[in-house]
Amino acid sequence: MSKFDFPPSIRSRPIWSSLEARKGTAHLMIADAEGAEAILDIATPELMANSHIIHIPKGKSYSEHLSALNPAQLYEGPSYEAALPRIRRVLTDGHMGLQVYLAGTEGLMGQAMQEMMSAGIPHSAIQTEHHGSTARRMQCVHCKGITEDIETDPYQCSHCGLHLFVRDHYSRRLAAYQGVRVDAEDHGNIPEPKGIYE
Repeated sequence: MSKFDFPPSIRSRPIWSSLEARKGTAHLMIADAEGAEAILDIATPELMANSHIIHIPKGKSYSEHLSALNPAQLYEGPSYEAALPRIRRVLTDGHMGLQVYLAGTEGLMGQAMQEMMSAGIPHSAIQTEHHGSTARRMQCVHCKGITEDIETDPYQCSHCGLHLFVRDHYSRRLAAYQGVRVDAEDHGNIPEPKGIYE
């Protein structure tokens, strides 16, 4: 699955759009796994001449395709955390007119958007496009632990062990959805897990 139509939800859940090539002095493109497809879709030689692509493959390498675009710089790293020093360096060295493109999973886009906003990049200069997994980055509201790539509801917190209901409430500050104890009022009454979007 590459693109997914998210069902309607509450207002706090992000709405992801589509990338489009924009004019700018420089372009920072951050993608994980199939997010590379969104970069490939908008790539032009003019755009790539001033583009710094940061790709986190997550087992799905697009190295050859991204390399063939001849971007000004291309980095492939094992995780968002490993790429973070590079992202911060690009933001520190960036000038007015930097355009930011985020593509891939909600977890990646949320964390990267948080980093961009902290660096003072205006929201209007940040584009997003969802591609790939619909797994969520979740925060347990009880122990505050964050667990990546949650695909089932309920799920068991990897930090405190509670079984949590996967809520649609999204915290932009944490770049994570919120998980609440599913058996808070009836201990031990835990429904069978199912896919979040089933």
